[in-house]
Amino acid sequence: MWPRIKSILSKLLLVLSLVAFFILGESHLAVQPAWSEIRQIEEAPGQVLYQSQHSLRDQAGYSWQVVLFKQVKNATVTGVNLRLVGFPGVAEFSHPQPLQIKIETGEIFTAEDEFGDQSPAPNVGQYDFKSLLLKLPINQRTVFLLPLAGDRVTTLQIPPSIILEWQIIAQN
Repeated sequence: MWPRIKSILSKLLLVLSLVAFFILGESHLAVQPAWSEIRQIEEAPGQVLYQSQHSLRDQAGYSWQVVLFKQVKNATVTGVNLRLVGFPGVAEFSHPQPLQIKIETGEIFTAEDEFGDQSPAPNVGQYDFKSLLLKLPINQRTVFLLPLAGDRVTTLQIPPSIILEWQIIAQN
């Protein structure tokens, strides 16, 4: 009698363990979807805009819209730019200061301010990324040092997956 009870309990324990594994462990095993989207917009005949947009938080927790876009006119790339938009009243760029990009090795790149003193709003900065983007590594931490008014700087950490996405846009 005891071996039969032991066998039933053993099978019940196995079934309960499998059920618990599938209920609790499934969320850890499932691949999370990537929320990346590269938009292609035809602005006019022969003129296409490719765009990647992300929302990232700076070290103080403020949200920033980070938009990389490439303009193509008659099969010629006319520009690859990065636009950064902070919350109005919270962030104000110091124009025409360049954006500094620091990578894990300590190397610092700079991107020139496209707006100069003609920014459409104080919380908007736009930088030339055409020659810089393919130099950024996709296997190292990348930090943007945003030049703000009053000689302040805020930082945005850019995940390697976003850098890779931007490089795909630049190369295609």
